[in-house]
Amino acid sequence: MDFLTNTLAFVFALGVIIFVHEGGHLLVAKAFDVRVLAFSLGFGKRLFGFKRGETDYRVSLVPLGGYVRLGGENPDEVSDDPREFLNKPRWQRILVYLAGPAMNVVLSIAIMAVLFSAGTSVSIDPGSLDPVVGAVVDGSPAAAVGLEPGDRIVSIGGDAVDDWQDVNMAIVVAPGKPVAITYQRDGKDLSATVVPEKVAPYGYGDAGLLPEVLPRFVQVLPDEPAAAAGFEAGDEIVSVDGRRVADQTEFVEYLQAHPAQQVKVTVRRGGHEQVIPVTTKDVDGQGKIGAMIGYYVEYSPGEAVLESVRFNWNIAVSTLEILGKIVTRQVSAKTAVSGPIDIASMSGAAARTGFKPLFYLMAVISLSIAIFNLLPIPLLDGGQTTILLIESVRGRDLSLALKERIQQFGFLVIIVLMAAVIVMDITKRLPEGMFGGDSGQQQTTEQPASPD
Repeated sequence: MDFLTNTLAFVFALGVIIFVHEGGHLLVAKAFDVRVLAFSLGFGKRLFGFKRGETDYRVSLVPLGGYVRLGGENPDEVSDDPREFLNKPRWQRILVYLAGPAMNVVLSIAIMAVLFSAGTSVSIDPGSLDPVVGAVVDGSPAAAVGLEPGDRIVSIGGDAVDDWQDVNMAIVVAPGKPVAITYQRDGKDLSATVVPEKVAPYGYGDAGLLPEVLPRFVQVLPDEPAAAAGFEAGDEIVSVDGRRVADQTEFVEYLQAHPAQQVKVTVRRGGHEQVIPVTTKDVDGQGKIGAMIGYYVEYSPGEAVLESVRFNWNIAVSTLEILGKIVTRQVSAKTAVSGPIDIASMSGAAARTGFKPLFYLMAVISLSIAIFNLLPIPLLDGGQTTILLIESVRGRDLSLALKERIQQFGFLVIIVLMAAVIVMDITKRLPEGMFGGDSGQQQTTEQPASPD
């Protein structure tokens, strides 16, 4: 059943993303009166479709991409027809190439704006958080060197930090390596050296540090103690029985330890704090109140668009930082790159949770595809644009023989990349230790909603 869900969710998510991407190429090409021969979702053998005018709209066998075939796109197809792609001005051809990634960015912004407007549980943006420790995992490297909740990290690895993203990045790229941390506690500057654990199967570092952030009620179930007490989706959880809440796990565990007892929960709603008493129910010896706890946001439509743009910008910056660290071998590609198997698994897991998590994942994937396609790799949109910009600077086209060699090299690079990510996806699922992997616990700033 999971395999079926994964497959259907993967095909749906990737199908929408590819349709939008290729639709961007199609619309701009037609706007410039370029002859469009085919619009395909998928590669390989044509399964079904229809022809309208000169364009064959089709669905093809392999659902791992798509393409728009333009008349006269290949150098060996050049003719005197002014509608042929290579007979169009370079600036028009550049816009045709850039339209695909641009539409992926638009899709990601649109999805997140709708989700933000409707209200949704989201992963925490570490770039929006102060570098203050909210919780330290018991038995972790950070706990071993004495770091505590409330500590403000001033520098890490010798570099000043501005937000939790700086903390995250310094730890993730240093599995098994000593990292010097300077922090403030009660007005005093202190220092410690932590050695992040290597997390299997991805190979990134984990020091057991969590940021300071308030969890929220993501969903309040009807006819349950939480609803009867008056909690609402979006309420921030400040404290329980006077105890400051460091993270959602601590709150859930406190409730579980008090079955059939009244607890007083302080929440922040609309900028104001209020204390709401609630009596937990006893479910197999654990206290429950009938709510989902996580990290929840909701904005007005105008605010949602602005927050979506900010969200996508931060994701893009983080992605480029990770790509830079992969190139400089500071981060293993296995840590940061997901292939089709990973994406299918994540899509299925998101779909089983609900449509909001699935669309959230689609937004992130759509933005990632836009960034990947803009890389200056021949055959990709970024590579084709780079060639056209070089020709514009030179004032003349590159030779046909050179272009063919560049295209062949680009094809080889893409095949190698596809094979590499599939192999990495497979090795992540093999038994620990088969390829020298280490065990460990994953730590990120994203914490899934927890039922209580």
